[in-house]
Amino acid sequence: MIVDKIKKRNLPEKNKKTEIDIPVGKWAKCTECKEIIYKESLRDNLSVCPNCGHYFRMHINKRIELVIDKGTYQRFDLNIETSNPLELDDYPQKLKTLREKTGIEEAVSAGIGKINGQEVVICVMDSGFLMGSMGVVVGEKITYAIEEAIKRKLPLVIFTASGGARMQEGIISLMQMAKTTAALTKLDKAGLLYISVLTDPTYGGVTASFATLGDIVLAEPGAMIGFAGQRVIEQTIGETLPEGFQTAEFLLEHGFIDKIVERKDLKDTLSKLISFHKGDE
Repeated sequence: MIVDKIKKRNLPEKNKKTEIDIPVGKWAKCTECKEIIYKESLRDNLSVCPNCGHYFRMHINKRIELVIDKGTYQRFDLNIETSNPLELDDYPQKLKTLREKTGIEEAVSAGIGKINGQEVVICVMDSGFLMGSMGVVVGEKITYAIEEAIKRKLPLVIFTASGGARMQEGIISLMQMAKTTAALTKLDKAGLLYISVLTDPTYGGVTASFATLGDIVLAEPGAMIGFAGQRVIEQTIGETLPEGFQTAEFLLEHGFIDKIVERKDLKDTLSKLISFHKGDE
């Protein structure tokens, strides 16, 4: 009977393994060239696409590992709790989830370490934590690091990666712009070196404060840097902006930054700049 034939028909097994078995979490896709890259190869290449040279964003720990001598980094242990001034219901849970996911407490890590044997105070931001947004804790950690640099008479290096001020903390997040800027004024008066390294992305209140106040401002290739996004600016001024006008390359051409440095050369470049400032070379 037709019904019997239908019952006996061999249906494919839904969960049957295919011949191609790709391990989960072993591969990454480049957003520029769309190539699939083995993550181990990507890590070995300092998170730079081996096919097109696109720069992937780096985790705080990887960045510190890249520029700071092994075993010399000591994080400032401030024990500051992130506040919830607007009393948003989901904000504390979002922070908890991000801490578990990223393995970091906040969008910046601040501490002291050595770059080719030269002691520095260093801050590293991570866009993976609420887009590296600057709230009270981020502002306080950066300000504390600046004050420690003054106290210890050490050069300061800050790696920026941020979408701007943290909207979940309202106007208090905007106050961090003034606080960090005031601290940098004291650093400048003390005659100490401040090197700012702009990475992708650096936007908003971070760009409008400490990110662009360095004695020397460096950037990674292709980093997007600005205050507001291109679409917002175009809508505000009613004009079409040049293509790529917020890239590090465009900003270098127009004198906004001092130098674009490839990731593999960052450590040696920072070391040389510190030595020049000290008068060692």
